[in-house]
Amino acid sequence: MKKNLYTQRQRILLDLLRKTREEAGLRQDDVAERLRRPQSFVSKYESGERRLDILELYDVCEVLGTTLSNFVRTLESLLKKKKMIR
Repeated sequence: MKKNLYTQRQRILLDLLRKTREEAGLRQDDVAERLRRPQSFVSKYESGERRLDILELYDVCEVLGTTLSNFVRTLESLLKKKKMIR
C-alpha cells in the first residue's frame, strides 16, 4: 500500500476519533478519566503518535457512547466516500 494512501486513511481515522469525542461533549481529560488513563494517552492516539489496539478502541467507543461496530461502519463510509477502501 502506498504511504500516501495509508497516511490519508490514518488521518480520516484520527479525525473521526476526535469528532466522535467532541460530538459526545467530552474533553480529552474526560475520556482519559473514564478510561483511567492519563490525558496524554488520548492526546497521543488522537494525534497519531500512538495507535490503539482493537480492545482499546472498543473501550474508547464505549466511553464515547457508541459501539465499535457503529464506529467502524462510520469509518468505512468515510473511506468509501473518499475512495480509500481497497
